[in-house]
Amino acid sequence: MIASIMNSLFGCSHRRTTFPITPARRAGFNNSNNKGTYVVCLDCGKEFGYNWKDMKVGEAVNPVVAGSRTDTVVVAHR
Repeated sequence: MIASIMNSLFGCSHRRTTFPITPARRAGFNNSNNKGTYVVCLDCGKEFGYNWKDMKVGEAVNPVVAGSRTDTVVVAHR
């Protein structure tokens, strides 16, 4: 709890990350946001692109949740 309060006040330094992860390429999986290699901060959970050539952490990426949709669904109540 103290870590989350400090993180909200000062931000996360993203020093502790996972080993670079490259998702498996499946047939019919054409999502451009999830094709590259990335790392995840172990403290805050934020995802960052990873460049194997330079071996450096890149910019933050927005994770795509499986089964999520970006369009809005309107439900009419009777």
